[in-house]
Amino acid sequence: MLLWLTEYLTQYYSGFNAFQYITTRTILGALTALLVALLVGPRLIERLDKYQIGQEVRDDGPESHLEKAGTPTMGGLLILLSISISILCWADLSNRFVWVVFMVILAFGLIGWVDDYRKIVRRDPAGLQARWKYFWQSVFGLSAAVFLYASAAVPAETQLILPFIKSANYEIGLLFILVGYFVIVGSSNAVNLTDGLDGLAILPTVMVAGGLTVFAYVAGHVNFADYLGLPYVPGVGEVCIICGAIAGAGLGFLWFNTYPAQVFMGDIGALSLGAALGVIAVIVRQELAFFIMAGVFVIETVSVILQVGSYKLTGRRLFRMAPLHHHYELKGWPEPRVIVRFWIITVVLVLIGLASLKIR
Repeated sequence: MLLWLTEYLTQYYSGFNAFQYITTRTILGALTALLVALLVGPRLIERLDKYQIGQEVRDDGPESHLEKAGTPTMGGLLILLSISISILCWADLSNRFVWVVFMVILAFGLIGWVDDYRKIVRRDPAGLQARWKYFWQSVFGLSAAVFLYASAAVPAETQLILPFIKSANYEIGLLFILVGYFVIVGSSNAVNLTDGLDGLAILPTVMVAGGLTVFAYVAGHVNFADYLGLPYVPGVGEVCIICGAIAGAGLGFLWFNTYPAQVFMGDIGALSLGAALGVIAVIVRQELAFFIMAGVFVIETVSVILQVGSYKLTGRRLFRMAPLHHHYELKGWPEPRVIVRFWIITVVLVLIGLASLKIR
């Protein structure tokens, strides 16, 4: 909305042209989301605490987690509010990519809200049953993938790009829908699994969103795309504003979620953020680079799969506890050490992913 206002004001003062640049609006989007989160956060935490919207802690996990029982959760509401306001203020609302990502954020946030509401407010330990959670994730993820495929205006929008290999762009046809579906739903669940320690999931989300911002800007800029040998996708640069909003909202939330956490994001935040990163990776055609940058989320998910598979097949567990961050806690690592080391790993992986822009 503010984009339209500044566009109108350009006729009176040319300086307002600066607000038409994607780089300017990405920065403003990040700052707007950050400011909203910092301003609204204390009051939201106070309300959650007042209505006893508190975290329930598993009694079979690390003993240090027992003291976290009752900490306000559903803080993902703060993230969604901050991102939504930022998008509505600074993104081009006539851009279809913007609406796809925005709708995915809201849809997966709704799934998470239902799950959190049932667990915390209605005191149902099962929350939203797994089969129904996965069903609705599949519905929304598949819908987004089908829409992106059906609305593709240029061949580049449905090509699979191999990182680190020059001109390795392959048309995959209807397989695009399947790839898109798995990336969106898989990313949503991966971030949710990682969200088990204070700040563990949110800062890697911010870092990966920052990496995807670069890819979106390059793919949406005809000259940079040509120089770096990547397919040019008209209009995809507008996704940068959403990436900026995610990063800003994430940093604002981290202000309250850092160890020891004042609030947890809950499924409403984790599911929506993971799905957002996934659909952005699909839109900018960097699923494989995203797989690298989001390596911490991938490893956490794989650890759960291996743990369950090993136990069912052999009756033995590979890790002391899954996801992987709990394994290291039970080995004696203090929680802050686990968190910061996973952050450091994410920094390295994001840099490796970004290196694929030039090393081709």
